[in-house]
Amino acid sequence: MKVYSVGELTQAVKALLEDGLPVLWVEGEISDYTVHRSGHHYFTLKDSESVLSCVMWRGRSSALGFTPKPGMKVLAQGRITVYEKGGRYQFEVWALQLSGEGELMIAFERMKAKLAAEGLFDSRHKKPIPRFPASIGIVTSPTGAAVRDLASVIRRRNPGVELILKPVRVQGEGAAEEIAKAIDAFNRFGSVDLLIVGRGGGSLEDLWPFNEEIVARAIFASKIPVISAVGHEIDFSIADLTADLRAPTPSAAGELAVPDSEELKRRISDSRYRMKTALKTRIDNYRNRLEWVRRSRGLNRPLDIVRQYAQQVDELRRRMDSATAVFLDKRRNRIDRITASLNALNPRNVLKRGYSICRKLPEMEIVTEAEKLNRSDRLDILFASGSAIARVEKTEESRLMV
Repeated sequence: MKVYSVGELTQAVKALLEDGLPVLWVEGEISDYTVHRSGHHYFTLKDSESVLSCVMWRGRSSALGFTPKPGMKVLAQGRITVYEKGGRYQFEVWALQLSGEGELMIAFERMKAKLAAEGLFDSRHKKPIPRFPASIGIVTSPTGAAVRDLASVIRRRNPGVELILKPVRVQGEGAAEEIAKAIDAFNRFGSVDLLIVGRGGGSLEDLWPFNEEIVARAIFASKIPVISAVGHEIDFSIADLTADLRAPTPSAAGELAVPDSEELKRRISDSRYRMKTALKTRIDNYRNRLEWVRRSRGLNRPLDIVRQYAQQVDELRRRMDSATAVFLDKRRNRIDRITASLNALNPRNVLKRGYSICRKLPEMEIVTEAEKLNRSDRLDILFASGSAIARVEKTEESRLMV
């Protein structure tokens, strides 16, 4: 009995798989897509049942005509290989192309980028939706559930709104042209206040007419405000981006298009009550103020009030004059004290009593002790009046000889 090592068994499996399986095409959805700094691409293909690890070497990835992203459905051509070190099999991808809705998604992104660059999605072009439209034009299929739901919601919320349907195909070849012509026809002939353009849910392919450029440009050119109501809440179309307002569903479009008449009646009734209460309160306030003024002393004895105010002014003036005099006396006394202090400290006044200031030249340092002087030092002597230059001949402890 032969006993295999792990490496030998892995090599045997590798040879069996790589030699036994031909070049394959595999369809699946991309997930966990990573581009390594080496340039190699690692990702996983999955479906509802399994997952498959994939690798595309740098040399082959340069031929990709699109940027793979998680969620794209693709067809991958390649062969099964075994990564010996990890002991797992993987799919070595030679070529990768979009499959089914993946191609439509790429076309969607390209159209979105093109129209965005032209400014068709800019908010500055969005027209306001009328609050109380009298008539609404509807561009959709006459047989789908969308038109029934839309009409039901609008009639329930406001039965007085006129609905005008322009029946069109909403999927298949030629549908986009019919939708665009209907929008243009409403703008040329229809006297409506608002347009609702849309359809019920479906696949990306079913909804594709609302991603066509001709529909986007018709919505953008419309002088009538447009609400886009395409598919379910998770669906998003070029028409949604171009329209003045996006509704997540056709039923929601009906709720956005017209206000609830019963709610309006309640709001009007509440406003009438609040307005009536506010006016009554204001009138009562003015009546009370008028009564107060009528009974006030100012109206009945104006001269007496004027005299009382005149007396108060005189009293305030006397108090102000008295306070000013006290303030000035305090400031004058303080100035006198400061002046006396300054005169007492004035060196000139000290010199007038027979003293002098002796400064050593050239530093002009004041001399206070004889022992700091040397013979022949020059001195500047400052008197009360004038000064003199002297030279030191002899110094003594108690007196200075010059």
